[in-house]
Amino acid sequence: MGALASGCVYRINIQQGNFLDQAAVEQVKDGMTRSQVRYLLGTPMVADSFNKERWDYIYYLKKGRSRHVDSRRVTVYFEGDKVAKLDKPTAAEAAAQDASAAQIKNGRTY
Repeated sequence: MGALASGCVYRINIQQGNFLDQAAVEQVKDGMTRSQVRYLLGTPMVADSFNKERWDYIYYLKKGRSRHVDSRRVTVYFEGDKVAKLDKPTAAEAAAQDASAAQIKNGRTY
């Protein structure tokens, strides 16, 4: 009876961070201001209190009982008030992550 009951436990979806549209990430260019980046990507998930020149955008999604996790990370580095460098997924990685996220959202990944 215990094994049967444990299979009926509902597991909530766990979603954390900023979902980043790849099109918005592609619009971020060197020389943009902090306010322009915030307009495109939103407020960063992690603002490093020791390094004010770095913003981290992190996204994590685990749907219910699925063992698959969709996650992505974009890091923006500033010099002064301007973007100096952007660490982001490649186009191929972003496409794979988007396909994976679509499967998770449609409940097709277990």
